[in-house]
Amino acid sequence: MLVSFDKFSKEELIKNRAEINLTGALEKGKIKGSANMGCNGMFFTSEFKANGKVKISGVGSTLKACQNMELENAFIQKFDKMTDYSIEGHFLTLSDDNGNSMKFVAADWD
Repeated sequence: MLVSFDKFSKEELIKNRAEINLTGALEKGKIKGSANMGCNGMFFTSEFKANGKVKISGVGSTLKACQNMELENAFIQKFDKMTDYSIEGHFLTLSDDNGNSMKFVAADWD
């Protein structure tokens, strides 16, 4: 569950059930992941390195037009630009070199 991102409140993120799923197939060190920000299903490939670096590529989505796409558009614009990650307890934080970050909590934890 996405709990902190850009100008969006935690309540907005929870209402939209904003999340990424990293439990997809692991192939050659890369994880096929999925995401949802409240409208379209998204997919991507991620590669987490031991040095705290992450590479996110191949981001795509279904093409539904929903009433409020502000969160989804912001997420798609920034997600594949995340270059670093850190894990603290049940939290995963992705960040870039411009000070942008996304903080997720494990689905089985609140």
